[in-house]
Amino acid sequence: MQGASREALAAGADRLDALTSAPGADVAGIADDLSAVATAFGQNARLRRMLTDPARPAAQRADIATALLAGKIGADAAALVAGLARSRWSAPRDLSDSVAALSVRADLAVAERDGKLDEVEDELFRLGRVLDSNGDLALALGDTRVAADKRLALVDGLLGGKVDATTYRLVGRLVANPRGRSISAGLAEVGKAAAERRQRLIAYVKAAVPLTEQQRTRLQAVLKRLYGQEVHLNLDLDPAVLGGLSVRVGDEVIDGTVATRLARVQRQLTS
Repeated sequence: MQGASREALAAGADRLDALTSAPGADVAGIADDLSAVATAFGQNARLRRMLTDPARPAAQRADIATALLAGKIGADAAALVAGLARSRWSAPRDLSDSVAALSVRADLAVAERDGKLDEVEDELFRLGRVLDSNGDLALALGDTRVAADKRLALVDGLLGGKVDATTYRLVGRLVANPRGRSISAGLAEVGKAAAERRQRLIAYVKAAVPLTEQQRTRLQAVLKRLYGQEVHLNLDLDPAVLGGLSVRVGDEVIDGTVATRLARVQRQLTS
């Protein structure tokens, strides 16, 4: 992707991360919705051009996306796609490719939440090796002249009940909508995304109320300066903290909650 599209995808990834890290978020549902949108956009060049046309005002492009998706997918995914339509793109095809990439990102967020990211990465790698050594199987899975439901039936026979649910979904999406790639190339791309996600630094943040976007950005900037790399925030709402924040990165805990400060004062008064 060229510069404008890379920036649009990066902004979309930030918005998706904020959605998927929210307590109670239906992350698997968001991934399903984004995958369906990626397929629809990939099959409709006219729609891609309409949603990326620089001659149209950004707000108009976002309104078109909102109207098209209303009632068809969840509100979170629809708002995310509308935000993408509002962005500038170097090429229309980059929009559908970016929605597909965000679908993968959401699926990997599910694996990360479930503590299965290592397992998913390993399963994708091992399946890639199987396809590298079995050309007939790779061709059968990637032959788009064969109906998608038949190729997905092959996936089910190969992986059903044998791999993590996220791995199964990722492979199924890739086989159903390879977007011009071989299945092996697609697996390598998804496996790389899983590896990059596994190597991120994650801060587990506890707060009494949700953080605003400005507060999240400020906290990420502070943590980046402290740790020397990008830090992803996982937010947990806990009214018991009363106010302030507790931040845990690895074994380090920065506890600035009101509850902790009150407990410290109480200990001092009773000592």
